[in-house]
Amino acid sequence: MIRKKSKLKGVLITFISFVVIALGTFFGVQFFTKTGIFRIPGVVYYDGPFDEETENALKAVFTEEVDLDKDVHISTYNSFSKNELGEGEFLYKIYVPVSDFYDLTDGITAETPDELFTNESESYSLIDFDALDYKKHLLKLNGSYYLDSFESGAVFKIIKFESEKYSDEIAPLVGDTFNIEAPSKETVLTFAQTGVTALSRGMNRKLYSVGDAKYFASNIKDFLSSFDLTHTSNESSFTNYASSANICSDPRFVDTLTEIGLDIVELTGNHNQDCGDQAARNTIDTYVANNIQMVGGGKTAAEAAVPLQINQKGSGITFLAYNQSTGGATYDATPGANQYYEENAVAEINAAKERGDFVIVDIQYYECNAYASTYEDPICDRANSSAGDQIGFFRHLIDLGADVVVGTSAHQAQTYELYGNGAIYYGLGNLFFDQVWWPGTTRSLVLGHYFYKGKLLQTKLTATVFDNNMQTRLLDEETTKWWLTRLQSVRP
Repeated sequence: MIRKKSKLKGVLITFISFVVIALGTFFGVQFFTKTGIFRIPGVVYYDGPFDEETENALKAVFTEEVDLDKDVHISTYNSFSKNELGEGEFLYKIYVPVSDFYDLTDGITAETPDELFTNESESYSLIDFDALDYKKHLLKLNGSYYLDSFESGAVFKIIKFESEKYSDEIAPLVGDTFNIEAPSKETVLTFAQTGVTALSRGMNRKLYSVGDAKYFASNIKDFLSSFDLTHTSNESSFTNYASSANICSDPRFVDTLTEIGLDIVELTGNHNQDCGDQAARNTIDTYVANNIQMVGGGKTAAEAAVPLQINQKGSGITFLAYNQSTGGATYDATPGANQYYEENAVAEINAAKERGDFVIVDIQYYECNAYASTYEDPICDRANSSAGDQIGFFRHLIDLGADVVVGTSAHQAQTYELYGNGAIYYGLGNLFFDQVWWPGTTRSLVLGHYFYKGKLLQTKLTATVFDNNMQTRLLDEETTKWWLTRLQSVRP
């Protein structure tokens, strides 16, 4: 009996010892590994610096209900370049330097990104890229234009999450919130609008001597062909009867247009029928054969009136072009320009807006004729320097819903302005022309439009000039600034 009790006691002691050892091991492991009842939850450390918006976004992610195993340290830093990101790093904000729409400052410089936030002045401000639009003037930063590079020209704000368990715990929480879609060359649509082109008269004579129509584009082709879309308003038709005395183009001049990467030709000009209807029809066939789209003209009035709809890189643009009181319009089955009718413009603008398109309207208007001088004559700089109420008419198109209105009849570039909910460029001047003896007619403006997700981010002004060799090139920066200052001085 005593032996039986002793055996039972031994079993009980063994069991208790096992339980004690097991519990000691269990709790000991928890104690030393900080798990179970000894577990210390991970802490979120906001190392910063953060703006209020970022701080609120972080606190919306890391709420009291979020239970972390490991600490996480969150910090931010700024960079002048879009660096390759490491684990736990996200590009979550892009800031760009801007100034007033009419400001002619080319750019700013800075040694560090942080000084741009602390030294903002009246000459520029830093804004979130999402707030950029064409009513602000985007500046270069340290010599780089953001919309041309996307890798520099801005301040890139990076947020960094550091944790021993980043992949398991942090990545699922923050990826959707802080991983922004940055613009790129693949998503931003670039569109160059140029002024009057008339490859005729003296240019025909020059072509006979040089023998290659690409000659005229050799100094401007790289710039213009770099855009996704390049436009010009060509006033002359191709024909074998072209001479130094008429506004007709030697057929070889199509090489000038293809050399600059021309995608869209506007046919609102008043000289496209100078060489006869058949030449105008054949010219349209030439454009089709070279995959050049047309707007504002056609073989018939019905064809001429068809708007050009552009849908590329996530942006929708309706391009309308009209001839207003300069001759050359078609009213029937003959080729010619698209005559302006108020009811058509209203219907076409409204239809474009219903589609959600951005609307550009080009107008072939009356011309200013103060060209007969060999010195700088600024008379034609002014809107309303020709017949008619140009200011009132162009502004009326903005009131109808157009976003940008462009005059494409001016042989000497005119002033420009913001008006209402849009922008007006009253005249762009001559891209390719033969009047080398009048300084005002040798220059032109190129409107470089940048579209992103259907929004016009910027219209960058670039000046061109052609010389006695009739080769168009970019105008130097100093002369460009002087010239644009002159144009701005007479804006309405």
